[in-house]
Amino acid sequence: MSVSYRKITTADLDTFIEMRINQLREEGAKEDIDLRPALKNYYTRHMADGTFISWLALDNEKIIGTSGMSIVEKPPYFGCPSGKIGLLSSMFTDKAYRRQGIAKELLAKVVNEAREKGCGTVQITASDMGVLLYTNFGFTKNNNFMQYKL
Repeated sequence: MSVSYRKITTADLDTFIEMRINQLREEGAKEDIDLRPALKNYYTRHMADGTFISWLALDNEKIIGTSGMSIVEKPPYFGCPSGKIGLLSSMFTDKAYRRQGIAKELLAKVVNEAREKGCGTVQITASDMGVLLYTNFGFTKNNNFMQYKL
């Protein structure tokens, strides 16, 4: 096995979206709608304007791991004076390739891009499976996150 890494292209979107849906299923999400059209619309728009970044891991030409980061901007605050935040999503590795450092490498690539784009922080709502990866990378837990569903 020879793993290589590259940035996503629009030609990768269908496979990327299927992997995102598989990730959501693994995390126990209730699948009550076809999310594919909304995901395709989101990724197409935000890849075009540079506010969605993804690196892929490949075994030959097969995509075996994904990462994703949306760059959002909020009013600056003391913990993030630029106001730019990288929101991680789509961190997923095919089951057959897990525990080989692939997710760590993908994470390093998107975090580096966040730094290059002037983000002051990177955030993720981690699955139980991902907590160890993020903690070992240097992420700290913030218990202030709350959500109001509309």
